[in-house]
Amino acid sequence: MRFVFKTDYAQDIALARHGGQVLWYGLLVLLLVLSPWLVDEYWLAQLTLILIYGIVGVGLMLLAGYTGLLSIGHAAFLGVGAYTEAILTAAGAPFPVSLVAAAALAAAVGVVVGLPALRVKGVYLGIATLAFGFIVEEVFARWESLTGGNAGMHVKPPAIGAWQLAGAVEFYFLCLAIAVLATLGILNLLRSPTGRAFVAIRDSEISAQSMGIHLARYKTLAFAISAALAGLGGALYAHMIKFLSPDQFDIIQSIDLLLMVVIGGLGSVHGAFLGAVFLITMPQLIGFAKDLLPPVIGQAVGLKAAVYGIVLIAFVLFEPLGLYGRWLKIRTWFSIFPFYRRGMFKRQKAFQKSERLR
Repeated sequence: MRFVFKTDYAQDIALARHGGQVLWYGLLVLLLVLSPWLVDEYWLAQLTLILIYGIVGVGLMLLAGYTGLLSIGHAAFLGVGAYTEAILTAAGAPFPVSLVAAAALAAAVGVVVGLPALRVKGVYLGIATLAFGFIVEEVFARWESLTGGNAGMHVKPPAIGAWQLAGAVEFYFLCLAIAVLATLGILNLLRSPTGRAFVAIRDSEISAQSMGIHLARYKTLAFAISAALAGLGGALYAHMIKFLSPDQFDIIQSIDLLLMVVIGGLGSVHGAFLGAVFLITMPQLIGFAKDLLPPVIGQAVGLKAAVYGIVLIAFVLFEPLGLYGRWLKIRTWFSIFPFYRRGMFKRQKAFQKSERLR
């Protein structure tokens, strides 16, 4: 186990706690930069999707994992960003302008959706966001003059001036740069007073309010930032799939996004990207397993949904900390063997004594 003795303030605010993190994250970035020359085009496209879903997952992790606000309609923000990007690109807007506009419009919609969070919480907030998701999907389908309705609309490739980003490698590096910047931005936000206010609201709203934290302001801000990142990911998603239709942003997509952060590990930025890896690779594994299973099972309707449900139940029952929590346990086991105890990561009560009076 590594012990870090901090001797100055710079160590306390550094993103990397020790040199080992700098080494491993540096190797990870180097591997990602070299990926276009290490993998074929298909797996590069899958890696690009992982980066896009990772951007959306970081935003949803900020909302659900760090602020404790449930959203079951997050695909609506993804759709707002995607359609905004497609419409502005078709109108001839430069790519940086359309990208910022997609994030800004999604953030504005997030502020509107965040208003119910001021009065409801828990499952009731989930129902409110679910209803919002249905409304947005219906708007996409009915506003045919702008979105193309159920017939869908094509998306032009992104361009920065005369530089066309139509190639898979160029678009991959664009997604990689945005994912790195979004992750660094969220990490710095979580270390700021705003991020600590988010965590305080998640742990106990009564305690947070007693410390002078303005609940309405910070809840709305959490929704806005989360929606902005979802809109940013939606803009990249639109260029990735090159065709948009309302059914791509339905309740199933919202559940997939929520499943991504839960299985990845709530309350961890790492969990957002681990969940994105799970979300992209699981269909590949299911498709591979179909050929090995009996036809009655392999060709059954709803096999993917059944597998997802079983995996989610297994994680909730046996590994509530998600994939990142499992990695922490494995790393700790190797670090302090043979002194590892099973109860070391035992879950504690999530509520404070003040919450019991409500």
